[in-house]
Amino acid sequence: MARIMGQWLSERLGQQFVIENRPGAGTNIGTEAVVRAPADGYTLLLASPPAAINATLYEKLNFNFLRDIVPVAGIVRAPYVLEINPTVPAQTVHEFIAYAKSNPGKLSMASAGIGSGPHAAGELFKIMAGVNMIHVPYRGQAPALTGLLGGQVQLYFAGITSSIQYVRAGQLRSLAVTTAARSPVLPPFRA
Repeated sequence: MARIMGQWLSERLGQQFVIENRPGAGTNIGTEAVVRAPADGYTLLLASPPAAINATLYEKLNFNFLRDIVPVAGIVRAPYVLEINPTVPAQTVHEFIAYAKSNPGKLSMASAGIGSGPHAAGELFKIMAGVNMIHVPYRGQAPALTGLLGGQVQLYFAGITSSIQYVRAGQLRSLAVTTAARSPVLPPFRA
C-alpha cells in the first residue's frame, strides 16, 4: 500500500518518495523511527490498526502515538478475511467452530505478530466462538500467509489484498469477513 501511495504522490508532486519497510514489534519499530525523524514534513508513516492496539498492549513505548503522530489522510479500509487451510474439513464458520470445539488446543491460529490486527481479530474470534486455539505469531503478514498455505497453522485473519489470489486459486478457503457486509471480491460464503 505504501509503495502504491508513494508512486501516486511522486507523480502528482513531482518529487521522489522513498518507501522504507521497518517491520517488527507489531509496527512499533517503524513507528518509533518516524517519531525520531526530524519533524520537517518529509517523513510519513503508513499507520495501521496495530498503532492503536499497541497503546493498550505495551506498558512502555518510546513514543506516544496520539501525541507524536499527526494524521494526514485516510487511505484504505479493508476487512480481514477469516481464512483456513483447505485441509481443515469445514466449509462454513459454524462448521469451523464445531471442528475447533471438538479438537480443543489442536488447531493453530496465525497472526502477523503480537498486537497486530490479525492477532486482535483472532483473539476476539476465539472469545466469541468459545474455541481454544494455539496462537502462532509470525513476523508479518507474508510469513503468516506462508504458514497458512503450508498447513503449519489452520486459521488466519488475512488482509484481503494480500490473500485474495490464494482464495481464488483454491489454495485457501475464506469463511467470513470482519465487516457487516460481505466483500464483493470474495466468492460467496456458504451459510
